[in-house]
Amino acid sequence: MSRVLSAELPEFAGRRVTVAGWVHRRRTLKSVSFLIVRDRAGIIQIVSPVPGLPVEESVVEVSGLVTASAQAPGGVELTEPRITVLSEPAKAPPFALYRPEAPATLPLLLDHAPVALRHPRLRRALEISAASVAGFRATLDGLGFTEIHTPKLVASATESGANVFPVDYFGRTAYLAQSPQFFKQMMVGVFERVYEVGPVFRAEPHDTARHLAQYTSLDVELGFVRDHRDVMAVLRELLAGMIESVRRSVPMELPQVPAEIPALHFTQAQELTGSDEPDLSPEQERRLSEWARREHGSDFLFVTGYPMVKRPFYTHPDPARPAYSNGFDLLFRGVELVTGGQRLHRYEDYLAALAERGEPVEPYEGYLQAFAYGMPPHGGFAIGLERWTAKLAGLANVRQAAAFPRDLHRLTP
Repeated sequence: MSRVLSAELPEFAGRRVTVAGWVHRRRTLKSVSFLIVRDRAGIIQIVSPVPGLPVEESVVEVSGLVTASAQAPGGVELTEPRITVLSEPAKAPPFALYRPEAPATLPLLLDHAPVALRHPRLRRALEISAASVAGFRATLDGLGFTEIHTPKLVASATESGANVFPVDYFGRTAYLAQSPQFFKQMMVGVFERVYEVGPVFRAEPHDTARHLAQYTSLDVELGFVRDHRDVMAVLRELLAGMIESVRRSVPMELPQVPAEIPALHFTQAQELTGSDEPDLSPEQERRLSEWARREHGSDFLFVTGYPMVKRPFYTHPDPARPAYSNGFDLLFRGVELVTGGQRLHRYEDYLAALAERGEPVEPYEGYLQAFAYGMPPHGGFAIGLERWTAKLAGLANVRQAAAFPRDLHRLTP
């Protein structure tokens, strides 16, 4: 279909063009009717002397004259239209899509996601998500990383301790991968610097505004690092690249990434929050983020040196303080957004770490091959895309940042 998009119409003033999209709204006055058509780039105002226009969410093709109008979106509208209906809705949407805010509860929006996401305000989260992933890929490509694609069906549930989903795999049990962690580490031995954008699955019975059973993980791993601080430096560049990509694509207010993101050691975080627990609670994360905003004007805060007892076996300990790790979390606007750090890289250290935790070697033999044949010091991190998008867009619930969220209760649509 030869058509002009709404954003391109000002270039065609005084010419006849064809546009196409969905009927967003219609208004009939005494002597004239207005049809607002929505396409992927925006909205188009069409002026018609004919009453009885197609109903909302009808798909239409409209040919008309592009005419200047100060009151119309983009300063132009279509006049002298010829309207062809390509399809009509079988029923009305569950709420009016033309209203500035979606007048519906979150369950109603999620139940009717295929049509609810047509609302421009609801669609914006997915536009932010797409721009973020584009910036993620472009930044890492520019830093010499190679994109990889790893299996999402695995033979054993061994990686992080999170609960996993078993599936029938030709008569034996396999599991949906909870992370590409092992694979991306192995691929450091091939490409040195790798990343992946893909789904991960966590069978955790969380029913909160910040957890999903399936989410998109933005994973990064790089070799030849001195310690976790090199990994943090790459993460800082990546965040700046992702935000710049969103800035170019979506009109919205965005945070600045400091030239150096403030950092606290875990012991300092404990002092600030008055805690002696080996991990941070959501409330403590909020308080630390408020501190970073107040003291440093930053929406971002690194917390480094988490206790080894709270980190996976492959985490590299701090050589000066072995009870603490060369690991970090990145807090963003009150929520843990990124977990990362330096990994072990010597084969014998892996055998010792597994033995210390009482873990057998056999389930990890495929993974350990990489280290048996030599691996450089390396580290990496993972960003939860939906959580990132929700905090960037100021959404109250991470489900609003997913097209079709999967959680403790939801498996449709």
